[in-house]
Amino acid sequence: MQFTAEHLALSDTVKRFVENEINPYSDEWEKAGHFPAHEVFKKLGDLGLLGIKYDTAYGGMGLDFSYSMVASEALGVANCGGVPLAIGVQTDMCTPALHRFGSDALKKEFLAPAIAGDMVGCIGVSEVGGGSDVAALKTTAKSDGDDYVINGSKMWITNGMQADWCCLLANTSEGKVHENKSLIIVPMDAKGIERQKIDKLGMRSSDTAQLFFDNVRVPKRNLIGIEGTGFMMQMLQFQEERLYGAANSLLMMDRLIDLTIAYCKERSTFGTPLIHNQVVHFRLAELRTEVELLRSLTYRAVEDYVAGKDVTRLASMAKLKCGRLVREVSDSCLQYWGGMGFTWDNPLARAYRDGRLVSIGGGADEIMLGIIAKLEGTLPKKAR
Repeated sequence: MQFTAEHLALSDTVKRFVENEINPYSDEWEKAGHFPAHEVFKKLGDLGLLGIKYDTAYGGMGLDFSYSMVASEALGVANCGGVPLAIGVQTDMCTPALHRFGSDALKKEFLAPAIAGDMVGCIGVSEVGGGSDVAALKTTAKSDGDDYVINGSKMWITNGMQADWCCLLANTSEGKVHENKSLIIVPMDAKGIERQKIDKLGMRSSDTAQLFFDNVRVPKRNLIGIEGTGFMMQMLQFQEERLYGAANSLLMMDRLIDLTIAYCKERSTFGTPLIHNQVVHFRLAELRTEVELLRSLTYRAVEDYVAGKDVTRLASMAKLKCGRLVREVSDSCLQYWGGMGFTWDNPLARAYRDGRLVSIGGGADEIMLGIIAKLEGTLPKKAR
């Protein structure tokens, strides 16, 4: 990746925002179990940071995806994982398909206010019986005149308690599982929607909900693109989500290593600084190398994506490596903090909890391995 002065300026803007508007309040938000999404998103919207890659006609900056990646990476300086996750849902998970395939009227009604920070969005894909297995989803949106009538539920929905609208994946016909799904924008104030907050191990500063839909009526004009193409659109949407996650993890892991180096220089055992133990400084050097390798892989995937290439393989590899490396870095660094690392408010402990999600959300490690194996031609075909 060749970074321009504009890339670096954008990165600096995001980092300043995090230092001024997120980090001073993260402990409070972690204890509360949510952050004020409308307030924070409005400030981001005023800076143009929620629509970096989107059309200027809807309030975006009109830049390519490399700028979004730079912003995502810069958000990694946050000292919590939940708020960057929630921002990523707004910028790279619930809006890409709407921007790419939605009608002009739909984009004016939902995308433009999301970019401005006036509305909070969420993405409704996972269910109790089907998360990574998108084809197994059971929620239905049945045609009734000019409306869809939606019944079902969605699980693990980030921003779900505060969202103004949901980009919902639902079955709109009885056809083949890859051809019967559609993406529909559902206003969250519609009659028949119930939200229940989920208490989580990590990412505690972001709200997560289970959503229930009981005969919820939505006008058919809220359909994104063509009926029956939702599965395909969601697979494309996943690419940006996975690249966002990989980029967002980089500076977070760098920060954990930096904190651990500083701690190990101050902490002495048996009369010598902890950092002088070869097992410690060699391990930290190894972890730093692994982070740089993931950075290179992520940058290459983004570069190819901007060039219009299919990055399914590289994005899946980056997502897989990211999930495993976040766990490895947080676990290894926590070990060198000893008992201090095992206290709830320790930054390593928070990262340990937050980072565990990365191997599960947005497609589990096993799903990434399956995609890579399929593209390698080594995945056995299912028996018919």
